[in-house]
Amino acid sequence: MDPAVRRHRTIAELVCEMANFHDVDRLVDCFTPDYANVTPVHPDRSFRGSDQVRRNWSQIFAAIPDLVVEVVRSDQVGDTVWSEWEMRGTRLDGGRHLMRGVMIFTVDGERVREGRFYLEPVEHDSLDADQAVRQLLRPRQS
Repeated sequence: MDPAVRRHRTIAELVCEMANFHDVDRLVDCFTPDYANVTPVHPDRSFRGSDQVRRNWSQIFAAIPDLVVEVVRSDQVGDTVWSEWEMRGTRLDGGRHLMRGVMIFTVDGERVREGRFYLEPVEHDSLDADQAVRQLLRPRQS
């Protein structure tokens, strides 16, 4: 395998490993200082800077002490790593935490320069496919 491909493919795995160690310092070191996080489905959650990465993960580790992170699948195209994730654990209140989704990383050397997050909490009592489409297409009330 091309060393560049191996390096880029391991970026997601490295982030995952540091998350599973619950090591905020080593996790933050996976990102460039000017890291840009884009959350297309929730644009107000987008941010810039590894300081916010530190704040986010510190809160996550404190609220979900048994957090387990898994990269389900990943692939690399150029400097872009496409990865599917699952994050699970138990919140301090005893509630279940389960999120799944996709993270797309743009890498700069050995660090993540940009991330596009499509992670969402898993819904266990949601609408079926027909109901969800009808709700999505229903005219909005003024």
